[in-house]
Amino acid sequence: MSEKGNIKRGVSLYSYQEEFYKGELTLEQCIAEVSKTGATGIELLPEQMLKGFPKASDEFVDQWFGWMDQYRVEPVAYDAFLDNKLFANRLLTLEENVDMMVRDLKLANKLGFKVLRTLVSTPLEVIEHSLPYAEEYGVKIALEVHAPFTFGTPWFEERMEYIIKSRTKWFGIMPDLGIFVKKMPPVMEERYIRDGGTPKIIKFVSESYANGVNKDETFEVVKGMKEANSVDIAYAELARHIIYTDPIILKQYIPYIMHVHGKYYDITKDFQEPSIPYKDIVQVLQDAGYNGYINSEYEGNRHIQDFKKVDSVKQVKNHQQLLKSLVGS
Repeated sequence: MSEKGNIKRGVSLYSYQEEFYKGELTLEQCIAEVSKTGATGIELLPEQMLKGFPKASDEFVDQWFGWMDQYRVEPVAYDAFLDNKLFANRLLTLEENVDMMVRDLKLANKLGFKVLRTLVSTPLEVIEHSLPYAEEYGVKIALEVHAPFTFGTPWFEERMEYIIKSRTKWFGIMPDLGIFVKKMPPVMEERYIRDGGTPKIIKFVSESYANGVNKDETFEVVKGMKEANSVDIAYAELARHIIYTDPIILKQYIPYIMHVHGKYYDITKDFQEPSIPYKDIVQVLQDAGYNGYINSEYEGNRHIQDFKKVDSVKQVKNHQQLLKSLVGS
């Protein structure tokens, strides 16, 4: 039996995207807000938040580590974006893709990050050719397991096969908890109703999803409804791309999990995420011996910004309260 895991709490600064974009929070203020929650891990999206990206001056680096000390936090994960479609007339070559990966590995190292998140769209060949550089700069490459992909899909199995056969220590996975959506998020459901969806049809789609009805079949049923409008059909289409995976599957991949994205869409007044079974997920991770961070990643803003002011600071604070109640620290 494995020892109980030691899960630490962190925050992806992506959670504050609304306020950062509007100029209501600076990068330092985002870090300060993380510190106020008691979380200690910082996840950064340099392309979004680092002025002058992909360059970082020595002055900024000094300031960055000064913030880490001042707010008693540490760099945890660097979120990279491989811009394979940078040009309108062609995809990047393998060499260009690897150069971009190396650029990010260097910057991640410079800022003290030990894990670099790469997207589901990153070709395996690019990762293979980047691993010597990952080792050189001491930064592990973690493939985000993100909906609509999940464990057991051909995409995932191909990458896991490489990780296991190569025995590399520099390539692993980063589950995004958006692959464990057990019920359609209420904020999504409510947004589609506000946008003109038929309440009973929207509810039908949500209930069908929760009951495990085949999503393609639900979509076809809605398309065939005479009273269904374009918003209803769009919601049924959305549901096809939301997925639920039994959290127990995490147990068999613990040795390869480098980091966890704590995706959530809303936190209720009683500090629960209504669509993702956090208690079950954390229990599996702890029991299986996961030692690492779960970082808050708030994505509910886009579903409520049409009718009220987004308060990401409060949302993150509430999510951290949920995590604290589950991990015990």
